Amino acid sequence: MSFEKRVEVIDLGDELLLGLRENSHLVFIGDKLAARGLEIDYAQVIKDDPEEIRRAFSESWERADLIITTGGLGPTVDDLTRETIAEALGLPLVFDEEILAHVQERFARRNMEMPENNKKQCFVPEGADILINRLGTAPGLFVEKEGKILAMLPGPPRELHPMLENELIPRLAERGILHDSESYVGFRTAGIGESSLEEKLATITNEIDGLHVSFCANQGLVDVRLSSEEHGELSFDRLKEIGHQCREMLGHDFVSFGHPSIARVVFRTVRSLEKTLAVAESCTGGLLSNAFTDIPGVSKVFAGSVISYQNDTKIQLLDVPDALIHQHGAVSAETAVAMATGAAERFSADYTLSVTGFAGPDGGTKNDPVGTIYIGYHSPVGVWSRKVVFQGERRSIQRRATIAALDWMRRKLFKYKAEEVVASGVDSGD
Repeated sequence: MSFEKRVEVIDLGDELLLGLRENSHLVFIGDKLAARGLEIDYAQVIKDDPEEIRRAFSESWERADLIITTGGLGPTVDDLTRETIAEALGLPLVFDEEILAHVQERFARRNMEMPENNKKQCFVPEGADILINRLGTAPGLFVEKEGKILAMLPGPPRELHPMLENELIPRLAERGILHDSESYVGFRTAGIGESSLEEKLATITNEIDGLHVSFCANQGLVDVRLSSEEHGELSFDRLKEIGHQCREMLGHDFVSFGHPSIARVVFRTVRSLEKTLAVAESCTGGLLSNAFTDIPGVSKVFAGSVISYQNDTKIQLLDVPDALIHQHGAVSAETAVAMATGAAERFSADYTLSVTGFAGPDGGTKNDPVGTIYIGYHSPVGVWSRKVVFQGERRSIQRRATIAALDWMRRKLFKYKAEEVVASGVDSGD
């Protein structure tokens, strides 16, 4: 169930419109608010232009109950959010000495003198509450006026994310416009298409009155959200029951409740087994390794990786036989197996993953065109390879290859933990 409040988001920044920086704000804000029963109704990205800011904000202020802006709170001449919106609301800017002390202290910790233009960040609309920024100099601002709420958040994600979770969400909860706890159940699936997933789950979900099901597909993953329809009466506990029914039905295609990366699921499983893992990759160029090293605490199981892009690197660092590459090619099941085995020996790892393939746009053969990927998997009970073929541009193929490798390992580990019999050798995958 969602609250009957209209929420609008305005993301500011020329760099967003020019494609210089990815706009991840909407995804993060939408996810955090929706989890507490508040959904975004409208969002827009605009330039760092006073007239554009004034127009967009004034229109949103007329329609919405809660407006969240991101960006434009910095010290430079193109940071105009604070001044323009204060003027539109008829609120004078006042200098805040506590903000100045905070900014000065941050510069002092780095043995730097504070530039004079940083004082610009110390001016706030009269009556605004300060949202503390522990990772930057730009404070967030919280304004209540005419029965509406305005929250202005900084643009850098590392500053915005903790401010939203630790400063803004508690204030919204105090005013009774957020649920005290999560209001929907979400889970992640892999290896099953969106339409097939919907058809499969329909045998459960179509029989439940008042249930709303939504899907979000992205490069081999499909996220599902179960929530109560507007004015519906399904409790969170009932939604969890339905989620567990879906989990039982989906079997290996079910990754986890929530939206963890598959690498995190693999990490947790390997850690629970008290084993180690390593990676050898070619066409993915470090994406597979990065999927693991993004996880805090992964050093407990992740021994290391080799990015063996050239054949000589495969031979020298992974002990892949020159004759094997000559006979079967660098992109082959045999080479993938040899890479995984070589990584296991080099890092003394219990589990290893390897990836080799043609990411494009050039390369490929008649039998193995661009988009062909071979994955190798080494475990204490054997070594296997798997072939997958993807279409799309280079970056998409690399990302999908990474997800495919991780998901295959997840499934193999799932079988191992369930004590299913696994045969060694070379196969075509699950």
